[in-house]
Formats: sequence, C-alpha cells, structure tokens
Amino acid sequence: MKKLVVSIIVAFVLWFVMFSPWTKDYVPFWTAMSVSAAILTTLAIVFYGHRLKQSIWWSWTDVGIGLLSAALLWGVFWLGNYFSTMLFPFAEAQIGGIYGMKSGQNPMVVGLLLLLLIGPAEEVFWRGYVQQRLGEKYSVVISMVVATAVYTLVHVSSFNFMLTMAAMVCGAFWGLMYCYRKNLLALIVSHAVWDVSVFILFPIS
Repeated sequence: MKKLVVSIIVAFVLWFVMFSPWTKDYVPFWTAMSVSAAILTTLAIVFYGHRLKQSIWWSWTDVGIGLLSAALLWGVFWLGNYFSTMLFPFAEAQIGGIYGMKSGQNPMVVGLLLLLLIGPAEEVFWRGYVQQRLGEKYSVVISMVVATAVYTLVHVSSFNFMLTMAAMVCGAFWGLMYCYRKNLLALIVSHAVWDVSVFILFPIS
C-alpha cells in the first residue's frame, strides 16, 4: 500500500504543475500531460504489472461497451453543459478555459495523444492500479469511492470548479464501469474515445 500512496502523491504533484495558477504558465500543457501519463503508467506497471496483465484482454463485447459508454458520457456532459451554464454564471468561462488548452495546437496531434496515450494511461493508473489495488483491501464500493475522490482531488489545484466536477463525474462513471466490467479494455476504449470526441471531434462548448 505504501507504493500506492507514493504513486498518488506523484500524481498530485504532476497535476499541480500542469494545472495550478502558479505553475501552469511555465509548462507546455500537452507535453506535460503526455509526460505525466507516461510516468503514471510506468509506476503502475512497475508496482502492479503482475495484476494489470490479468486485468486486460481482447473482447469485441468490451470494445462495443467502451464505444457505447463514451457516447453516453458525451450525452451526460452535453446535458451538464446546458444546465450548468444556466445555473452558474462562471460556468461558461471555466469551460472555455478547459477548451482553451487546445488553442494553437494541431488538433490531429492532440487527438492522437488523447487516443493513444493520455486516455489509456489514465485508465491503467486510476482504475487498473489505484482502484484495483484499493479493492484488495477494501470493499468494491469503498475502493471505487476513494479512487474517484482522489481522481477528483488531483484536479482541485486548477481552481476550476467545472473541471473538478467533470473529473468527479468521469471518475465515478469509469469507476462504476470497472466494478461491473473488470476488463480494462472497455474503460480504455471509453476514456480514449470520449476524450477525442469531447475535445476534438464534437466539442460541447
């Protein structure tokens, strides 16, 4: 469990550097995000590789579930954007700030990073490593709730309420998926396709 705690602390530091108002202007976001994804994946493999190998296998059913769940989550965020911009006067500006991360970037490069590295890496680390490792000591519900809480909290340093709430929704969504579909393939497909859809192909804002 000490290795897990160390890994989570590393995630907090990486996310702080990428998102905090004191540091974010000094690092190129997509480079930092890609490096962070690689670091977290490496930690997961080094500390938990023996279990990760047992947690992912090819299945057309899980590919389909991943695609359908990505579409469902996009719909949830479309509704969330609609209602949040009605209820919160700051929502539109904060959502715009999230989309501003891709400003001036090649959309194809960003899309490929999201699809092939960032999305898969987050699932390997947060659900494949953090949630699964917690599940060895605690109940399914507790491990899912704690993993989701930590995934949410690493985004707090952004001081962007909408981004933090988006992380909470996504963490809970994929955390629940993992509870019912132990194959990480479904979550990797879901996360990667949702990332590309919401950021590049069908932006909500």
